Amino acid sequence: MNEYIKHFDWNIVEEGFDPANNRVSESLFSLGNGRMGGRGNFEEKYSGDSLLGNYVAGVYYPDKTRVGWWKNGYPEYFAKVLNAANWLGIHVQVDGEELDLATAKVANFKRDLNMKEGFLKRTFEATLPSGKQVAVTSTRFLSIVDDEGGAIRYEVKALNFSGDIKFTAFVDGDIENEDSNYDEKFWAEVAKENTAGEAYLVNETLKTGFHVATGMKWAITLNGETQTPAIEVASKEKYVENSAVVAVKEGDVATVFKYITNISSENHPKTELVSKAKAYLAMVSDKGFEQMLAEQAEAWAKKWEFSDILIEGDTKAQQGIRFNIFNMNQTYTGEDARLNIGPKGFTGEKYGGVTYWDTEAYCVPFYLMTADPHVVKNLLIYRHNHLEKAIENAAKLGFKDGAALYPMVTMNGEECHNEWEITFEEIHRNGAIAFAIYNYIRHTGDDQYLADYGFEVLLGITRFWTQRVNWSVGLNKYVMLGVTGPNEFDNNVDNNWYTSYIATWCMEYTTRAVEILKEKYADRYEALVAKNNFKEEEEISKWSDIREKMYLGYDEERGVFIQADGFFNKEQILVKDMDPAQLPIVHHWSWDRILRSNFIKQADVLQGIYLFEERFSTEEIKRNYDFYEPRTVHESSLSPCIHSILAGKIGDEERAYEFYLRTSRLDLDDYNADTRDGLHITSMAGTWMAVVEGFAGKRVYDDGMLRLAPFIPKEWGAYEFNITHQGALLQVRVTEGEVTIKNVSDVALTVAVYDQEVTVAGKNEITVQK
Repeated sequence: MNEYIKHFDWNIVEEGFDPANNRVSESLFSLGNGRMGGRGNFEEKYSGDSLLGNYVAGVYYPDKTRVGWWKNGYPEYFAKVLNAANWLGIHVQVDGEELDLATAKVANFKRDLNMKEGFLKRTFEATLPSGKQVAVTSTRFLSIVDDEGGAIRYEVKALNFSGDIKFTAFVDGDIENEDSNYDEKFWAEVAKENTAGEAYLVNETLKTGFHVATGMKWAITLNGETQTPAIEVASKEKYVENSAVVAVKEGDVATVFKYITNISSENHPKTELVSKAKAYLAMVSDKGFEQMLAEQAEAWAKKWEFSDILIEGDTKAQQGIRFNIFNMNQTYTGEDARLNIGPKGFTGEKYGGVTYWDTEAYCVPFYLMTADPHVVKNLLIYRHNHLEKAIENAAKLGFKDGAALYPMVTMNGEECHNEWEITFEEIHRNGAIAFAIYNYIRHTGDDQYLADYGFEVLLGITRFWTQRVNWSVGLNKYVMLGVTGPNEFDNNVDNNWYTSYIATWCMEYTTRAVEILKEKYADRYEALVAKNNFKEEEEISKWSDIREKMYLGYDEERGVFIQADGFFNKEQILVKDMDPAQLPIVHHWSWDRILRSNFIKQADVLQGIYLFEERFSTEEIKRNYDFYEPRTVHESSLSPCIHSILAGKIGDEERAYEFYLRTSRLDLDDYNADTRDGLHITSMAGTWMAVVEGFAGKRVYDDGMLRLAPFIPKEWGAYEFNITHQGALLQVRVTEGEVTIKNVSDVALTVAVYDQEVTVAGKNEITVQK
């Protein structure tokens, strides 16, 4: 852990500049608006260690797979979110001397991410090698109002000299990805324009042909008065700049206002990108920085109005949950069904910025209860739009007749993950996608979705499972061979309990979907039967047989489900007995040693128990939790939240709080020593789940009723959260011994609180004693 971030309710604050922390801070101070985002890099030159990163939603490159031995079925490429043009740049020279925090003496350094209003502010004093001193204040944001750009206000005060300050504002498109497989650059210049006061650069991605126009418009003031200095323009390949010199006296403040935009061919015709960029910059510069900032604060206030969680009495916990919610809202808005949520969002290159099962398993629950239903619906439609590709992916591996295997990693529906034990074997991702459809419908009541989109996805997934199992003569059961469950430290195993369990559940739910369609959407169902060549009686009979005869490992002696065949052949060592210096084991052990150990990367059996909790007794949950958690190293960001929720379920409030802190502050305190690569965006949704599903005991089962059974950590005085369910909007406040539910909508809702059913009328509230 590295706990250098100060604790505030609404702000992320770093005081003092330590170059060793810079990459971590660049991740923590990232900004985004759903359309674009970037790391917390400096505007001025920095020659120290840094990961420059700016990203545009939906723009990617198919980087050729790099493997030593090619196997049939390997994808040809690993898709990568592209590091796009650097629009931040404002280099500063003081009488010809470059301002560079790697070479200057830095004092009073402070970075402050204002999550309440959505902007980043940085202040510092720098003494240059010559002895000249400047004080700098930088404020910037990516607008969620005008979401194709943002603005920077960069102030430089001359502290002990009179002289010339030269500002160079630029757009640099000569950018590379640090994770490039073959050290290639992925952009080619298409066009550029460069005139005094504004400049535009249009780059095209190789192979995929995306065009992005990045534009800037800027102005300078001196002590608040607009300046009109001579502006020099300069260009080179994939680069445009404007520079100007301002004469200052000691105590003067020179300020640069820089407005920027990224206009993508995903949203505009390629021939119109520059004209659209010019119109955008004209519009925002006419507004001015202060108006844009005020609009930003107002827009964020509306987001926080419903998505905020208030925690009284525990600033560390409060800061953690808000940081996670803030980044979820920065990353995805739900307005575009072509977009999804990369594990790093707009904060880094690792994992390629592509779609994983994280979206369905972790992000869907967050958006289901904090956003309009269309947000989650668009995430589901994203998968429906890729159904044909999923069928093609399955066909490449030998499956047929409409069987669909959704990719582990994708940008456009094609599989692009190139580790065989993941690509071919971590097939439980299919189950997460099916479960998300069920989850959406039970929370919204929108079973029309089955008729419009969902059934075809369920059918393709269930057909895959039907072909993926085989009959074991030895066990006289169906088995699932050669898989990798959520615990990626246990590769190429037979009969992973979670994978087999969710496969049988998919068959069960698809059968139920058929019944719903026949009853309520008969005409549409007949069309779907014909379109998909669905042999109802034959296929459902097969599903029923597999469900009845599926092998699910169970250890009678310990009373637990067996994670996978052979698990008890491994030496059983508990994490508490490990040398702490060996953790995280991924940094210290060979992969061979990890695979032979009993250590678990993340919830696996417990992942299944979490999803289908109502099917297990509290005693069963506790036995499995008490067995598997002590063997879990939690070296996946997706792990602590599930353990927090289940700890709450079995009444272990202390462990529930411990795991909540770990998931909420995973990046802020750099628990796994990997925040430098970017934030763990998808697991941030799990932090919200840890509060609402863990502490508040929120559940929705097959009957669709909202259930709450809250407890309060001893460290907290009270907590409040908001949820939406089947059209009702509820504000929930939990204190020791009671729960208050305020219905701020007109839709009455019956809620089970501590198993007591109460109806909350529209525009009304009730209080329930524990």
